[in-house]
Amino acid sequence: MNIALIGYGKMGKTVEEIACKRGHKIACIVEIDNPEAFGSKAFKQADVAIEFTCPQAAYGNCMKTFDAGVKLVSGSTGWLDGHLEEIEERCAKRGDTLFWSSNFSLGVSIFSAVNRYLASIMNDFPGYDVTMSETHHIHKLDAPSGTAITLANDIVARLDRKRKWVKGTLQTPDGMVQGSTCHASDELPVHSVREGEVPGIHCIRYESEADSLTLIHDAKNRRGFALGAVLAAEFTATHQGLLGMDDLFPFLK
Repeated sequence: MNIALIGYGKMGKTVEEIACKRGHKIACIVEIDNPEAFGSKAFKQADVAIEFTCPQAAYGNCMKTFDAGVKLVSGSTGWLDGHLEEIEERCAKRGDTLFWSSNFSLGVSIFSAVNRYLASIMNDFPGYDVTMSETHHIHKLDAPSGTAITLANDIVARLDRKRKWVKGTLQTPDGMVQGSTCHASDELPVHSVREGEVPGIHCIRYESEADSLTLIHDAKNRRGFALGAVLAAEFTATHQGLLGMDDLFPFLK
């Protein structure tokens, strides 16, 4: 399979390494200094493009990839909600394909399934309140993380006593704390920390007067995310439409 890479930072390089080990070829690399590569023959002949950039660039990258007639796997967070209707329409009416996930890690997929199941159980036990925190490296621009938002939405959908999730505190790389610890009883606070080069830690905590339950996913490095993106690309090459991790892993349905 020929793969085009959009973004060639640490994640892009790890995706390249894993894709090549799985027998794929990197046909084209698009970076900030060569946007004309979207129109190149090499890019247009790619079976799938894999995109890890930033929220500000992701939408434009998606549109350029669609216009080139190439399927896209995107791991950029913080952009899709504002363009979801347009993406759905393009996939339905023009035959474009986007596989998007806030997190491609197999471990996070399993974590997400457990989170949904536990939230369904805890709906019958109102004595437990729930909070969430996420920690990422200092280069991550969006907070809360896309993964945390997905996890929070899954909890809110299953806990009758929670109406919505809200931003909690944000600890910035310089140690300053922004935001508030105050929230309504029917709100799920999501707290964020930005420090060092942490790949990603997500923590969900249920606490009562008697005890507490904590779910934690702690990524050791970027390899789990990169492998998941390559697996998603392999899946996307033979499928069409707006796709996600629940298409790749049926246990998430």
